[in-house]
Amino acid sequence: MQVRFKIYRFDPDLDQEPAYRSYSVSAMPEERILDCLNRIKWEQDGTLAYRMSCAHGVCGSDGMRINGVCALACQKLVRDYADSEEIMLEPLPFFQVRKDLIVDMDDFFARVDSMRPYFIAASPPPEKEYPQSVEAHKKQEDVIRCILCACCTGACPVMRENPDYVGPAALVWAYRYLYDSRDGQTGQRLERLNEPNSVWPCVNHFECTRVCPKEIPVTKSINEMKREIKKQIPESAK
Repeated sequence: MQVRFKIYRFDPDLDQEPAYRSYSVSAMPEERILDCLNRIKWEQDGTLAYRMSCAHGVCGSDGMRINGVCALACQKLVRDYADSEEIMLEPLPFFQVRKDLIVDMDDFFARVDSMRPYFIAASPPPEKEYPQSVEAHKKQEDVIRCILCACCTGACPVMRENPDYVGPAALVWAYRYLYDSRDGQTGQRLERLNEPNSVWPCVNHFECTRVCPKEIPVTKSINEMKREIKKQIPESAK
């Protein structure tokens, strides 16, 4: 079957304004959108730019907006868009475009880093590993699936209203270590989360949860952190 694509094209070094270019490729219903992109680049237009690496939904590098919804091109199939005359591919919203479907991720990773997404021990290292019970680990099982694809951040309406909002991906990583029973910085992490542009701008649109390719309950996790702040910090930001 022939599949038509309308793809966002923009090279800031050469173009004054972005434009859309149409392509048609032969593809089977079970093929991935990424397969079609590769076919376009390899057989029709070698100037087309996009990110890819593992191509199996693990690295998160090929996040983009497909027919208006943020997703991974390696996870979405041609048959998912069978009702579309043309499949539109655009870069993730709210990100600076470096070229075509490639966006600058530096600010995104800086926001994640601002949450100190790493284990901070409260005591000197033990002779072996830091112990953690199965029950305690279950608290983190959902959020540790995050692959930093930025689909949740691209889909979040709050990012449009408040560009200083740290974003849902950063908060997922904050949750991971806030509820790590081995971590020794709970108080400091709650203080960081209590800042005006951390958890409080979230108003439960649930778009982050809907688009997450790993089905992480992002909004639920943010709301749980809000409740934790209110419980432990009497004068919270909200």
